[in-house]
Amino acid sequence: MTAKPSSYFPAPRRARFCSQCGSPISRRVPDGDNRERDICDHCGAIHYQNPRVVVGTVPVWEGRILLCRRAIEPRYDTWTLPAGFMELGETTAQGAARETLEESGARIQLGDLFTVIDVPQVDQVHIYYLAQALGPELDPGPESLDARYYDESDIPWDDLSFRTVATTLRHFVEDRRRGVFGAHRYSLESH
Repeated sequence: MTAKPSSYFPAPRRARFCSQCGSPISRRVPDGDNRERDICDHCGAIHYQNPRVVVGTVPVWEGRILLCRRAIEPRYDTWTLPAGFMELGETTAQGAARETLEESGARIQLGDLFTVIDVPQVDQVHIYYLAQALGPELDPGPESLDARYYDESDIPWDDLSFRTVATTLRHFVEDRRRGVFGAHRYSLESH
């Protein structure tokens, strides 16, 4: 039996063999393009790499914000908004609702688009929607150690999993204090 790897999150992006014909691939700029791509020298398939999309929500029940404690790497045992990678064949809204249910068990009514965050150093775009929980019941799935609603004053700011989560929560708190929620689009570069 082959030993199970401790973690590949996410799986390596660079392939060595063509997924169409199995031949080795090389990296070069294809004719008519302006970027290096993985190209099969045998069948000519161009293997484009595009950013991964993370979708999630900022769920609220009676003024309290839902956070989940991660049961997976990266950032095991830290708090996050319910979110994860969008799946093929679903919209960003469907993915955000699915991830919320999977990670917390919360039933929600999805609201407006809230944050769109470019994270170019890890080839990702994070999208969060506002959401209203339809009840206080939570049933965290296997990717969460815990899920709970937090009063604004109790948010574990020093134990949040990602900068996208922290900045989204800061925008939420600021918008709620102003009484107006708007969409926020920004980039988080390496620091």
